[in-house]
Amino acid sequence: MVDVGVLPAFVAVILLFLLPPGPDMAYMIATGLAGGRRAAVRGVLGIGTGMAVYAVAVAVGVGSVTRSHPLILDGVKVCGALYLARLAYVTVRDAGRRGGDSSPPPTARPYVRGVVVSLANPKLILVFLAVLPQFVGDARSLGAQLAMLGAVNVLMEVTLYGGIGVLAGTFHTRFRGSRSAGVVLDYAAAAVYAVLAGVVAVDSLAAVLP
Repeated sequence: MVDVGVLPAFVAVILLFLLPPGPDMAYMIATGLAGGRRAAVRGVLGIGTGMAVYAVAVAVGVGSVTRSHPLILDGVKVCGALYLARLAYVTVRDAGRRGGDSSPPPTARPYVRGVVVSLANPKLILVFLAVLPQFVGDARSLGAQLAMLGAVNVLMEVTLYGGIGVLAGTFHTRFRGSRSAGVVLDYAAAAVYAVLAGVVAVDSLAAVLP
């Protein structure tokens, strides 16, 4: 039903898309720094959920709608930039509320934030639309093949970005006994969010301005 012979080439191509820094990777770094390894694991599960939504959309043909209506993607980008800016603000605001162990505040929801950050990155659906159909191979079922490729893509991102987030979380774990170090990590995470919000905003403006 599906053609697994295309997987080696598919994995190589997807790695080329995943390795350059982007919103998902930046979110995982920020989450690991601010919340530690446990928060990073929850965050990457949220990222994976968002990616799965886009993968399913492409598999069932919904993704073609966004390709023919680019303003939809531009709107999602703007919402994503605003949300990332809000995360930067909230992280700075909460920096001074940490206890001595630098534990995340109760309001922190890394999984939900991961879902939103992933869904606010509509370039993912364009990647799926451009790449997945190129690896249909000899599959008898197009839907099943696209679903398999989407699942592999999600698994790769969760593994790679999860590892990066957990690695960033080791810095949080190492310095969690120091209040001042915890605050510094918070500000570092906020800076990542702010820079990322700016990048997404500039990209959105470039798409709509002549």
